[in-house]
Amino acid sequence: KKKNVRVLKCDFTKYLAQRKLGGLSVRNSFGDFLVQTTDSTITLPSKDKAVSGGAPSDELVKDAAFAWKVCKHVKSNAIIIVKDGAAIGIGAGQMSRIDAAKLAIQRAIFNGHNPRGSIAASDAFLPFPDTLEILNDAGVTALVQPGGSIKDKDVIASAESREVTMILTGERHFRH
Repeated sequence: KKKNVRVLKCDFTKYLAQRKLGGLSVRNSFGDFLVQTTDSTITLPSKDKAVSGGAPSDELVKDAAFAWKVCKHVKSNAIIIVKDGAAIGIGAGQMSRIDAAKLAIQRAIFNGHNPRGSIAASDAFLPFPDTLEILNDAGVTALVQPGGSIKDKDVIASAESREVTMILTGERHFRH
């Protein structure tokens, strides 16, 4: 009944026979299985992938790359806050990306870090501007995320109006 729902039917044994040994992640839940390829690649953020906030500095891109690497290995929905080469806040495993952002901010502050001037990373696209706005209200000035949402234009417009540098990678790291 939902628009854009995708249901895939797969002959699991045929699929396994076509693949080399390894490279699959299998999760069992009440007799059903989630089979997905292992997330074994990473596309690092780069200056030419910035879609708002002007050209990012070398330092910003360096922190963005670090945030993206950490984000890849954290349980989804993941929001990572990085400042000066250190992960200062991590929000992960939440049902909502907004809650993950709030958790990352809370953890940063609780541990004595100021998120002002930091960069955040999201393992999957932002479906609405609200997560970006919560992060920016806390002082985050840059964000790296995959992009690919139907509402990318709205998220980019919000970033632009708030002078937040946003870098899109075109690659998601949504870990179940």
